[in-house]
Amino acid sequence: MKRVWSRRSFLAAAGGGALVFGGFAERAGADPAADVHEAMRGVWRDLVLGGGFPVTEEPFRSRLAELGEQVGGWAAAMAPSPGSLWPDLAFATDPEQLMQSYYRLRTMAEGYLRPGTGLTGDDGLLASLLAGLDHLHAEVYHAGQVRYGNWYCWQIGAPQALLDLCVLLYEQLGADRLGRFCAAVDHFVPDSAVASYSGTSTGANRVDLCRVLAVRGVVGQEDAKTALARDALSPVFPYVTTGDGLYRDGSFVQHTWVPYTGTYGAVFLGGLGMLFALLKNTPWQITDPRAQTVLDAVERAWAPFLFNGLVMDAVSGRAVSRGLLVSDARQVQQDDHTRGHAVLAGILLLAEGASAAERIRWRGMVKGWAARSYYSPPLADRTLGLSALARLADLRADPAVAPAPEPVGHRLFASMDRATHRRPGWAASLSMASRRITHYETGNGEHLRGWHTGSGMLSWWGSTYGNGQYSDAFWPTVDPRRLPGTTVARTVLADGAGGDWGASRPDATWVGGSTDGEFAVVGQHLRGLGSTLEARKSWFFLADTVVCLGAGIRASDGVPVESVVDNRNLGATGTHALTIGGSVQPARSGWSATFTAPGWAHLAGFGGYVLHGPGPFKALREERTGRWNDINRGGATTALTRRYATLWYDHGRDPVDAGYLYQVLPGASTTQTAARAAASSWLTLLANSATGQGVSVASLGFTGVNFWQAGAVGPLEASGPCSIMVRLRGDGTASLSVADPTRTLGALTLVWRRSVATVLSRPPSVVSAVGGTQLRIEFGSLVGTAGSPQQVVVRLG
Repeated sequence: MKRVWSRRSFLAAAGGGALVFGGFAERAGADPAADVHEAMRGVWRDLVLGGGFPVTEEPFRSRLAELGEQVGGWAAAMAPSPGSLWPDLAFATDPEQLMQSYYRLRTMAEGYLRPGTGLTGDDGLLASLLAGLDHLHAEVYHAGQVRYGNWYCWQIGAPQALLDLCVLLYEQLGADRLGRFCAAVDHFVPDSAVASYSGTSTGANRVDLCRVLAVRGVVGQEDAKTALARDALSPVFPYVTTGDGLYRDGSFVQHTWVPYTGTYGAVFLGGLGMLFALLKNTPWQITDPRAQTVLDAVERAWAPFLFNGLVMDAVSGRAVSRGLLVSDARQVQQDDHTRGHAVLAGILLLAEGASAAERIRWRGMVKGWAARSYYSPPLADRTLGLSALARLADLRADPAVAPAPEPVGHRLFASMDRATHRRPGWAASLSMASRRITHYETGNGEHLRGWHTGSGMLSWWGSTYGNGQYSDAFWPTVDPRRLPGTTVARTVLADGAGGDWGASRPDATWVGGSTDGEFAVVGQHLRGLGSTLEARKSWFFLADTVVCLGAGIRASDGVPVESVVDNRNLGATGTHALTIGGSVQPARSGWSATFTAPGWAHLAGFGGYVLHGPGPFKALREERTGRWNDINRGGATTALTRRYATLWYDHGRDPVDAGYLYQVLPGASTTQTAARAAASSWLTLLANSATGQGVSVASLGFTGVNFWQAGAVGPLEASGPCSIMVRLRGDGTASLSVADPTRTLGALTLVWRRSVATVLSRPPSVVSAVGGTQLRIEFGSLVGTAGSPQQVVVRLG
């Protein structure tokens, strides 16, 4: 008996309603065990295909017609022969081509099953599908075959697609084929693949492996496999302190050293959402209470990196180089927006297994992000599958859900050397590197020139401007040695310099900072990749600006050293007016000039910059041409040209003790920028040296200091390296946020030379806090705080 699932019954199954087995238990003489597996296949089928969307309305009508055209072309081109199923996908030596072959077959099955493709239920297409599956099994993906090449293809990519096909074509395949295909999966993905939480069986990879095992259990009706999948998920739930997984501060790391919230994290999120839905209300329902950490992570780990529908590149690793890939003779566009849309769809799926309050809250968040994604509307996303598209379309049409606004606040992710700052009208992200976190990740020929993304790259977007800044061919056309915010020695580096898979980690421990959740003080002891460069960099994230300090900048490589204020992508034809010190500069490409600091600059359509110095700064307009294939060996070879406006400090060759001070003012007008530059008393520079860097802003009640070593800066004194932020409140209280970015301090003493009447609250890490004419705080060991800020609140005297 074929079960036709409605959208309502699917949502009930995924969301925990009692309809998971509705209709089966009522059948006379039904086998309860068989019904469980049949119901689970129905859930998985709907997870893969989606359901309930209007096939005759856009964007679904066009997408279904395109799917039919694509599938028809593949069916016609199929030519089974030794080592290949299609002439352009030879898998004899490359398992990537095997994986792609299964992906094509899965897409063909969608064309066969989905209405509106023109091939729905087509006997010839079904025959091609069966012939293709038989060929791949006979040729290579069968029990006894020895693995070669990338492990991922054999254990995750190919078996996931094959098992999806087994569910989608369950009734057409027959018991013999299903048995042989299950045996092949068992060969390549034995139970031992999840026996140890180590190697390639951690984080998002572990979730993917559990997906294979769970669906394999459902297809083969082997309860032990499904139970193993459920149990093997448990290690991904607890917070980790090293390596892959979720950290207590919201960090998500994959490949041991790489911040990966935006890509592997999206796989992690989406995979768990599908498994929660599959196992809900079955004998294998996930009951581990630690699974709540995944639900908590939606707002703690993913939401801070989502803005106007995009996910920030700072947490997408080598995926940023995949912008325009050649796939199946088509060019497929990927960018921060398409990656963000996948996360939105994943959150919607996970919401169906969350609490009622979480579901309501998350759907409002996703609706807000999608509504503000004006640069790249999610429903026009060609990379989204129809099931994800259907979830987003359903949400948009739901009048009961109000779109939530973008939040305001600062989040510091000490465990992955990242920070995000969100203010009314704009957002920013910061990328750093340390012994814990790589400069960048390259591998499989991807992200070959991402050398300096961990050298203090400061990215920012406006609520109504600049949302295509890093989407519009930025990565293949930008000067990779002039990424915004970075300090870099212009040493010539080879593609992939530093080594694959995050090998390029600097010998630096002081990376991190302190925050009260609204403002922040962040610092990086920078050691250059492939150079002798060393620098101390600090960022003070405030209400309408990011104050940037650099000190102790030195190198001995015989090349210029630069600190890049910004490098804005103006698009293919942009002529945005650049005003420096009140004078509008030429808009022609190739124009450059040197200006004396202090000064200010304004770039129309983006914002302003106050350049305090020391020394001169440079400005450049240029056209740059590049190809995605230059930075990703699988990328398109079409030449792309974009215009850039760049501001930087040139510290000269082999500087000994160079520095800088500037402000970035996102969204500021020319008048506002000039006024900030003229307000000489607005910002007080307390120190800018290799000992300490600090500023204060009296109007904000703000003082922030990064102590690179023991010393005194302004009203603050520290017995060791640390980061301190002081906020004066209007109610006569003050908060001190203190952190140990080095994670090495066994004790720390702080003195704040300010009258304090009483200490209102303090964390357990504080041994003693005594007020009076000054405040003296004694901390015990801060090693276990993992760089997280410790907050002390006092009442002023």
